[in-house]
Amino acid sequence: MVAAEAESRLVRLRNFYFFYPMRYFTNIRELTCLFLTVCVLSSRSLADQQDFMEDFLKQEYSLVKPYRGLSFSSSSHWDLMGTAMVTPDYVRLTPDMQSRQGAVWSRIPLFLRDWELRVQFKIHGKGKKNFNGDGLAVWLTKDRMQNGPVFGNMNQFIGLGIFVDTYPNADKKHDRAFPYVSVMLGNGTLSYDHDQDGRPTELGGCTALARNSIYDSFLLVRYSRKRLTVLVDVDGKQDWKDCADITGLRLPLGYFLGASSATGDLSDNHDIISMKLYQLSSETMAEEEEEEELTIPSVEMTQFKVEIEEEGGSGVHFFFTVLFSILGLGVLAVVGLVLYGRWKENRRKRFY
Repeated sequence: MVAAEAESRLVRLRNFYFFYPMRYFTNIRELTCLFLTVCVLSSRSLADQQDFMEDFLKQEYSLVKPYRGLSFSSSSHWDLMGTAMVTPDYVRLTPDMQSRQGAVWSRIPLFLRDWELRVQFKIHGKGKKNFNGDGLAVWLTKDRMQNGPVFGNMNQFIGLGIFVDTYPNADKKHDRAFPYVSVMLGNGTLSYDHDQDGRPTELGGCTALARNSIYDSFLLVRYSRKRLTVLVDVDGKQDWKDCADITGLRLPLGYFLGASSATGDLSDNHDIISMKLYQLSSETMAEEEEEEELTIPSVEMTQFKVEIEEEGGSGVHFFFTVLFSILGLGVLAVVGLVLYGRWKENRRKRFY
């Protein structure tokens, strides 16, 4: 009896030591399955989000691989200018050579009120830090295909310019590190000051170490409800860094997207890999629908205000200036004639 009970206990003990590890491994398998499930769902969520964004991608305003027929085909939506050239992997605006200018411009004017632009680019060269230049710019402007001194585009432009400046011209000022991303709004009269790295007309900006990075650099520009935000990613972590946030900014419709670059005594390779434009959904307020059509960009900022001169304003001002000048001269002539008549009459009386 005792022997049977002892044997029963031994069997239960063996079963315990046998099945306990199996239960432990079962828990591990469950945790592993749970982990894999979470990973799959997360990847699907990211994929769905990417697919969702791609649904709003506007192909006619986007520059993506394989760049078929770029600039040469009548069906292409983009034009090349200057030293810009197409390769299978990028559009090179300027090579690592001195005194070069190049650009790529959209042929189709942008008529979206709310949009997001994602620019993938790379700046690289053999020059050491601060011995390279000059940088590149992303544009949304009234005029296109214009050579000039502002990163390969015209000065006194009308529209939006976002500059990736790689060379510090104002070397006596140490208030920022380069490369530096800055935002400017042009109205046709403002000039970009290279000697001061655009400080007088800068609306916002940030440092972005985008030169000779092992990763591609990304620039995100979002415009919605009179608010412009700029974010950058230069670390390859898919983590956007805030760069500029400007409210009260108004952009007219019908402007052209573009990117340009220039080199001087110093040089770099400036490559555009892609420019993707997405349409954003936004409820339009009633007062926005009732607003008159905007012809010149404007911005409402207490620390910086762009003086706006609407098209035709200069002609009206000139007309009234001439009109009041003529009236003033007429009044002076009448007063002069009256005084002369009185003087002549008094002189006549002296002889009598």
